[in-house]
Parts: sequence; C-alpha cells; structure tokens
Amino acid sequence: MNAVNPRRWWALAVLAAAQFMVIMDTSIIGVALPEMQRELGFTQGGLQWVFNAYVIAFGGLLLLGGRLSDLLGARRVFAAGWVVLLAGSVVAAAAGTAWVEILGRAVQGVGGALIAPSAMTLLMMLFGHDSRELGKAMALYGAAAPAGGTAGVFLGGVVTEYLSWPWVFVVYIPIGLATLAAVPALLPAVQGRRGSVDLLGAATVTGGIALAVFAVVRAPEQGWGAPATLLELAGAAVLLAAFLVVQRTVRQPIMPLGIWRTPGLAMANLAMALLGAAWIPMWYFLNLYLQQVLGYGAFPSGAALLPMTVAIMIFMIGITARLLGRFGAKPLIVIGMLVLAAGVGVLSLVRPDGAFVADVLPASLIAAVGMSLAYIPAMMSAMSGVRPEESGLASGIVNTTYNVGSALGLAVMTAVATSRGAAELGDLSQLTSGFRAAFVGAAVVAAAGGVLALVLMRGRKTSVAADSRPEEARA
Repeated sequence: MNAVNPRRWWALAVLAAAQFMVIMDTSIIGVALPEMQRELGFTQGGLQWVFNAYVIAFGGLLLLGGRLSDLLGARRVFAAGWVVLLAGSVVAAAAGTAWVEILGRAVQGVGGALIAPSAMTLLMMLFGHDSRELGKAMALYGAAAPAGGTAGVFLGGVVTEYLSWPWVFVVYIPIGLATLAAVPALLPAVQGRRGSVDLLGAATVTGGIALAVFAVVRAPEQGWGAPATLLELAGAAVLLAAFLVVQRTVRQPIMPLGIWRTPGLAMANLAMALLGAAWIPMWYFLNLYLQQVLGYGAFPSGAALLPMTVAIMIFMIGITARLLGRFGAKPLIVIGMLVLAAGVGVLSLVRPDGAFVADVLPASLIAAVGMSLAYIPAMMSAMSGVRPEESGLASGIVNTTYNVGSALGLAVMTAVATSRGAAELGDLSQLTSGFRAAFVGAAVVAAAGGVLALVLMRGRKTSVAADSRPEEARA
C-alpha cells in the first residue's frame, strides 16, 4: 500500500470536480435544446441526438475506459479523458450544423468514459488505507453527482438566456484546463500493468447500441416494417451477438461473462435500464414542454426544473441511504419505480394552456422522489453480491446499463411522441398531445420496472448500503 497522501483531500476536490462535470454534461444541455434546434436545424425527432450521442459514447466505452485505466495508469487516463472532453467541448461550441454538434457531443462522451473509471481508481488509491476516510470520501464524491445535475439545469438556463447556447460547452474549457494543471501536483501516479485491450469488444457493443438507437429514431420516418428499419435492427442484433461471442473467446474481455452468475446482478441491471428509460425521456420532454408549449425562456425553464433537481439531491444524500440501511434495496426499488410512474403519469395530464404550479411542479416533485428512492438501491444491489475485485467491473456494467436504457428509452419515446404530433412545432395542441404520449410511455416503463422488481428481485439487504455511493446519478 502506498504511503498516505498528505494532499489527498485536495486531490478529492479534483476528482469530485470531475464527477460534477461529467454529470453536468448530461443536464446542462437540456434547457439549451430549443435554441440549438432553431440555430442548427435539428428536426424535432433528431434533436435527441444531442443527448444520445453523449450517453451512447459514454455508456458504450465506459468498460473500455476502466480497462485502459488499469493498463495505462489511472492518472494518465484521467488526464487524457479531460483532453478529449475539452476537444469535444470546443467542437460542440463551434458547431454550425447538426452533424458537427452530434460529433462534438460524442467526443465529450468518450472523454467522460475515460474520466469516470479512472477517477474511481484514484479515489480508492488515495483513501483505501482507512475505511472510515474512504466512506467519507465516497460520500463527498457521490454528492458531486446530483450537485452536477442541479447546477447543470440552472447554469444551462442562465448561460443560454444571457449569453448563447454555445457557452454551455465553453464553460468546460477553463474548468478543464484548471483540472489538468492540478493533476501532476495532486493526483498520485499509478503504474499500469501488462495486458491486452479488447478493442473488438468495445467496438461491437458500442456499434450495436448506436445502430439500435439509430434504427428506433428513424423508424417513425421510414416505417417500423420498412426493409431499412428491419435491416438496421438486424445489424444491431448481429453486433451485440458478436460482442457476446468476443467476450467468450478473448483472453482478457472488457466484460467477463462469468460476472453475470452473481446473484441479483441481472435483475438490478434490468431495474437500472428501466429507470433510465423512464427518467431521461421524462426529463427531456419536460424541458421541451416548458419552452415549446408554455413559452418559457431558457432561464425560466432552468429555474422551473430546480425544485425537482434539488429534491433529488436532498433525497439521495440525506434520506435514501438511511432507508436503504433499514429496509434493504428491494422495497425502495419497487416503491421508487412506482412513485416515479405516478409522477410521470401525472405529467401526462399536461395541457396546452397549462401552468407550471398546477401542471408541472407537483408531478415533477413526485417523480424526483421516485427517482431518488430507486437509483442508489439499484446501484448498490448490482454491486453487493460481487467479489471485491469485481466491484469496479460491476459498477461499470450498471452505469453502462443505465446509459443504454436512457438512450433506447429516449429513442422509443421520441418515436411515440412524434407519431402523436410532437413534430408539429407551433401547434400547441399537437405538441402537447405528443408530449403526453411520451409521458404515458415513460410511466408504463417505470411501472413495469416496479412490478418486475417486486416479482423477480430477492428481498435481501445490500451489504454496501451503509456506504451509500451514488456514483453516476443522472440529470
């Protein structure tokens, strides 16, 4: 074990800032979406790629980022991730077309996939000498996630309203440069180890996810039964099947399939996928409803979402952990998913001439409570049964699952919303009808998650509940 680093708490500040920024990257763009749509020419259905490009790259490459951290050294990969994230931010800020914007967001996602696992490795190295210090450090690091989501919502509104949408990406540049400057002085050098990189596995899983989302996004336009749609879905299935074959045959896979024999891991990941598939579409279409139907500007829209995001932060940090330690994961996941379904279901009653206080605020707070109750227990349930040496892999898998569920859920709900009128910009009745359909779909997904957890999940307490480590809380 390395000697205790006297500047470990300053180093934690750097790592928490990275966690803050990676999570903020998914929330800051929400209120800027309508402005980006107007200036870059996104269609109503294509606008989701501003979000999906990031989460597909982030989720698809997260396991590879963890492997590279092991092989090349965590500090080196952490710094490289920031360089990539900054490069993506520059491209996204300077974009003059929709495709360049999507490219910049994808590059940002690659950077996030390098930063997140290497930051966790560095944190364990800095505080692994003392379990009490480690618990405190993990709590502070975890708190940076909901804080990043909250700050992103507010900052995105301020920046978009009083500057312009490219500045939601420009803000990363000074923070990133300051972080890179602090890396040599504060973060420990970590020696890599010999081994191989499963590039084929990373390519097949990321390509399969991206092609599946692409097929679902295009399906309303070209038809669900059209040859092109069927061919794209078949191609996605082939790539994902190839990923499983690669994981069984290569010597050092990025996701050893044996980990899925861990009791409860599969069900916990299913819960995380359905949670992402319900929460992210709700968040996305709520942003659009506030601006495209109620006529809110960017700043009022960001401010309108603050009560919801603050509620998430309060519950995740101060309440859910205590409930998890007392009742275990299963009851909280079941109740949380059903409460989320109720909140999103109430949002499906929004009106073309609605008001924030009546149509949005109560429902969004209910949904926030549900998300807060379910997220950490599902995360901890996924990690509680694995061996200590597999905890990083399990964490990477469950975060990948959440991001994949988010991307696929958003693609499906966008297709549903578009088929019900959400592409009719300027027609408030049609827009609202489309958004309602998306909210209904998201509520059904959340309710299904609650029922499946009730029926299939084992009712045992998670062994890591007391740690309460919310590693990747989303917008």
